[in-house]
Amino acid sequence: MSSNNRKAVPEARAALDRFKYEVASELGVPLKQGYNGDLTSYQNGSVGGYMVKKMIERQEQEMAGK
Repeated sequence: MSSNNRKAVPEARAALDRFKYEVASELGVPLKQGYNGDLTSYQNGSVGGYMVKKMIERQEQEMAGK
């Protein structure tokens, strides 16, 4: 089985992991290192969705020169 979960910039992996745990903490999702099979799809999806929202907001700010 092949994986398409490759990072466009592999050097950013550590920063993305830190960001993921920061967002999970903000949302109150008990994300931990390793296995997280006890979390619901909703919880996991909320972390990913909020990460995307924050990344878009930051990019928009940069594009607007703020």
